[in-house]
Amino acid sequence: MSIQEVEALVVGGGQAGLAMSEHLSNCGVQHLVLERDRIAERWRSERWDSLVANGPAWHDRFPGLEFVDLAPDAFASKDQIAAYFEAYAEKIAAPIRTGVEVTSVRRHAGRRGFRVETSDGTIDSRFVIAATGPFQRPVIPPIVPRDAGPAQIHSSDYRNPEQLPEGAVLVVGAGSSGVQIAEELRRSGRSVYLSVGPHDRPPRRYRGHDFCWWLGVLGKWSAETPPSGAEHVTIAVSGARGGRTVDFRALAQLGIELVGMTSEFDRGTLRFAPDLGTNIANGDANYLALLDEADAFVERNGLDLPEEPGARALGADPARVTDPILELDLAAAGVGSIVWATGYAVDYDWLQVDAFDENGKPQHRRGVSSEPGVYFLGLPWLAHRGSSFIWGVWHDAKFVADQIAIQRDYLGRVP
Repeated sequence: MSIQEVEALVVGGGQAGLAMSEHLSNCGVQHLVLERDRIAERWRSERWDSLVANGPAWHDRFPGLEFVDLAPDAFASKDQIAAYFEAYAEKIAAPIRTGVEVTSVRRHAGRRGFRVETSDGTIDSRFVIAATGPFQRPVIPPIVPRDAGPAQIHSSDYRNPEQLPEGAVLVVGAGSSGVQIAEELRRSGRSVYLSVGPHDRPPRRYRGHDFCWWLGVLGKWSAETPPSGAEHVTIAVSGARGGRTVDFRALAQLGIELVGMTSEFDRGTLRFAPDLGTNIANGDANYLALLDEADAFVERNGLDLPEEPGARALGADPARVTDPILELDLAAAGVGSIVWATGYAVDYDWLQVDAFDENGKPQHRRGVSSEPGVYFLGLPWLAHRGSSFIWGVWHDAKFVADQIAIQRDYLGRVP
């Protein structure tokens, strides 16, 4: 049996894997990228039809390539993003093999490096970079039994309103995915309930600039740790329909019934926490705090940016904030389907090394794991707030590649 040897093996051919490949090449590290499907597959087949990027084209890209035929302030569609990464792989001549799945990675006994088993043979590699990202296993909380009545899917399986059975739809989760899906369903004529949990709610644009710019100049993308208790708080932001600030009051006016966090199910009735008002109020506070910081930045730096006093007009709370729905008989309400926009979990069953804590969470510092020779890339807060975003993963990859190059030089002095 022939065994291929590479210096570094990158597992995953999405944004993280391609960023890693570029920087490894720049460091002169011979490597191979393996992708079990196609380049940027999750953008192709695990997103809904109308999805666009949540950041503008000038921001959600790598430094070395701009989007073709797309205005800088426009929002790329999922197909444009997939095409962008294909073009980028060609631009950097990434040594990528698609359609190859990594089934196991184990450290060699008594010698350096790792034995990697794949669907297309065996590889020996001195370094292994897990660049599979955070969106590996869709998570549906075990609240509503599968045989309870309504059809249930995760947001990763949602494509368009016509896909769902007739009837009202409950969307659980009010981050970017949940908000956009709920609005699309409502505009298609569906009755929609939206379960709202804790969230950050930045302005889409303020004083002439996108929120991505504001988070950059205010140093928020560079934050190395999330605020205490906010490690998993989602960002309610949208690039859909040209990009607008997510406004739960406007969603209520559109006819979407807002409810609190989904808590439990009992004999056909779904119960919600009495936290809708608190969650919206905290989101408002986050929104207004960012406006305050932006105004202070403008004044401190003497910038001539147009004032926007209307941005602080929040309007009256929806009726459901003061008179919340705490229980919903799904059959009586005609709910035919539930879309769970409840995020993902990582899945590293294939990576059989000592790089995880007792809960299966990767142990690392800025992507350098506790297992020498193993590295992570693309995870939320890997090094900073922007680590799981397109532009952020590119900068993280440079650091990781530098660490690999440093180790390679040290190891090169060993006979």
